[in-house]
Amino acid sequence: MRINHPKTTRPARRPQGAFTLVELLLVLTILAILAGIVLPRMTGSTERARVTAAVTQISTLGTALGAYEVDNGNYPHGRDGLQALMVKPRDALNWHGPYMEKDIPADPWGKPYVYECPGHHNPSGYDLYATGPDGTIYGNWTARTR
Repeated sequence: MRINHPKTTRPARRPQGAFTLVELLLVLTILAILAGIVLPRMTGSTERARVTAAVTQISTLGTALGAYEVDNGNYPHGRDGLQALMVKPRDALNWHGPYMEKDIPADPWGKPYVYECPGHHNPSGYDLYATGPDGTIYGNWTARTR
């Protein structure tokens, strides 16, 4: 006696969708080209933003130095003069500081601002500047290349 078993049918194998090595290499090449176009533009924007931040911070420090000068009759002297905006120096008789809400910031490249009084460019005042990574000086008088 023969038993008839129902036929078990297997679903037909469908070809699996996969990317070929050539297709993957093509996509990677396109991504590399796009990165080569976009990244330099973004880097330039970052540097422009740092320059703008430096000019703005120099202006803010200049405003604080002006308030110090109005109260005391002169600008703070020496290379450490920016600290006089936060801590009363011995020779400041009419100090009404601190003249900055927060600590003296570093420049956008992570270095301290350079302050000189009397200034080389402003002999009757002060020089305040930052030096960018390419040697460009951003100061309270003008920007120039060293």
